[in-house]
Amino acid sequence: MSVHDLTSKAAPQAANRDRNTVRTVFAAALGTVFEWYDFFIYGSLAAFFSTLFFPKGNETAALLAALATFGAGFVLRPFGAVVFGRLGDLVGRKKTFLVTMLVMGLATAAIGLLPTYESIGWAAPALLVSLRLLQGLAVGGEFGGAVTYVAEHSDVNRRGFMTSWIQITATLGLFLSLIVIVLCRSSMSPEAFASWGWRLPFIGSMLLLILSLYIRLKLHESPVFQEMKAQGKGSKNPIAETLGDGRNLRLVLVAIFGVVAGQAVVWYTGHFYSLYFMTTTLKMTADQANLYLLVALTLGTPFFLFFGWLSDRIGRKWIVVTGCALSALLIMPLFQALGTYGNPALAEFRAKTSVLLVGNDCNHDQSFIGQLFSPQATSGCQKVKALLTARAVPYTVKIDAEPLRVQVNDSEMKPFNEAELLSTLTASGMPDAKAPVQPNGPMVVAILFTLVFLATMVYGPLGALLVELFPVRIRYSGVSVALQLGNGWIGGFAPFVATAVVIATGNIFGGLWYTVAFAGLTAVVGAFLLPETRGRDLRT
Repeated sequence: MSVHDLTSKAAPQAANRDRNTVRTVFAAALGTVFEWYDFFIYGSLAAFFSTLFFPKGNETAALLAALATFGAGFVLRPFGAVVFGRLGDLVGRKKTFLVTMLVMGLATAAIGLLPTYESIGWAAPALLVSLRLLQGLAVGGEFGGAVTYVAEHSDVNRRGFMTSWIQITATLGLFLSLIVIVLCRSSMSPEAFASWGWRLPFIGSMLLLILSLYIRLKLHESPVFQEMKAQGKGSKNPIAETLGDGRNLRLVLVAIFGVVAGQAVVWYTGHFYSLYFMTTTLKMTADQANLYLLVALTLGTPFFLFFGWLSDRIGRKWIVVTGCALSALLIMPLFQALGTYGNPALAEFRAKTSVLLVGNDCNHDQSFIGQLFSPQATSGCQKVKALLTARAVPYTVKIDAEPLRVQVNDSEMKPFNEAELLSTLTASGMPDAKAPVQPNGPMVVAILFTLVFLATMVYGPLGALLVELFPVRIRYSGVSVALQLGNGWIGGFAPFVATAVVIATGNIFGGLWYTVAFAGLTAVVGAFLLPETRGRDLRT
C-alpha cells in the first residue's frame, strides 16, 4: 500500500475524529450550561429573595441571610465531589454526570414551587436552604466530570481550547439566567413579578433538564476510562487514594491554593459581587445592573476560549499565575472606579461626608453571623448601621463608655435620632433614595469587562490544567475535590464575606480584601509549586 493510500485513508479518519470531538464538547458543554443556569438563577435574584424568604424588619440582615443561602449551595459541593468523584472513577464519567444533572434540575424546579416566609414562616428559608444544599451536591460532581470527559476525548494539542468550552459554561449559565430574569421582568408588572413571576425561571428549568438529559444520553463513555478499565488499572477506592496518599494529597493542595482559590474569588467577585455592589451599594436598578453586566459578559466571554487556546501554545501555569497577580493588584481600584462611575452623585457625597458611631453598645456582634439569627435590629448601634448600610453611607465605629452618639462631619446627635440623622445626611448631599441613579454607562461596562477579562485569564486554562495534574485512576475524584474545596468553600462565600465585612467596618470596599488576599496567595503558591502540565499523557 502506497503512502498516498495511507494518507487518503487517514484524512477522513482524522476529520471524523474531529467531528466526534466537537459533538462531544458541544453535548457536554450544553448540559453544563443548563446546570450552571439552575445553580445561578438564585444568585441572580439573591437580593430579591431577601424580601420573600426572610423576616422583615432589618434589610441588612435579610440581605446577609439571602447571601448566606446562596453560599449554602457551596457547602455541600466538596461532598458532592467526593460522592460523584468516586462514582465517576468507578462506574464511568457519562453515567455520573447524568445523575448530577437530574438532581440539579429537580431541586431547581422545586425552588420555584416553594411557599414564602409570609405563608409558612421559618419553614420557608429552611426548605430553601435544603434545596440549595442539594444543588451544591449536584454541582460538586458536575464540572469535574464534564471537564474530565472532554479532556479525555480531546487531541493533546487542543486540550486547553476544548476544555475552555466547559469553563465558559459557568459564565453562559449566568448570562442565560440574567436574560431569563430580564425577559420575565420586562413582560410583567413589578407587582406580578414579586408575586409569582419570579417562579417562572425556576419552573421553566424543567424544559432545560429534559433537553440536557436527551443530549447527554447520546454520548459515549470516555475512551481513556474504557482503556483503563479494560486493563484493570482502575482504583478500588479513589477517594481514599486521592486524600490518603501523600503524593496525591499534595496535588490536591497545590491545585486548591495554586490555581482554584484565586480563580474562584476572582470569578465570583467579578460576576456576582459586582452585581450586588451595583444594586445594593450604588443603588442602580436591577435592570441597569443586569444590562451592564450582560454587555460586559458578551464582550468578555470569548476570552475564555482565547486563553484556553493560548495555553495550548505557551503553557497553562503562567497564564493562571499572571491572571491572579493582576487581579490582586487591580480588584480594589476597579471597584473604587465602579463606585465613582456607577453613582457619581453618591460618590461625591461620600467624598465630603464622614460618619462616626460612638457608643457602649457598638462592641456587640452587630452585623456578621449574629445578624442571621437575630434579624431584628435591636441595639441602637445596630439600627444606625442598618440605616447607613441601606443607604450606602460609609461609617467608622468607636467603642466608648457613653451612650450612643452619631457624628456627621461637624454635627453630633446625642442621643441618636433617626429622623435627625436622615435630615443631616440629606443636608450634607446624600442623594434622595427615590431619585434615579445616572451611571456613566460606558465606563461601568468597561470596568465590568475588565473584571470578566481577569476571570477568563485565570479560568480559561483551568480545566485542562486540573485534568492533566491528576493520574487517570483518580482523575474524576482529584479534579472534583480540588475544584469544589477551592471554588465552593473559598469562592462561593466571597459575596457573603465581602458584604458582611462592609457592614462590620462601614467601608464599602473593605470586603474586597478577601478577594485580594486569596488571589495574591494563589499567585505566589502557583508560581513556586504548580507544575506546567501542557502536553501530559492522560492515559497515565
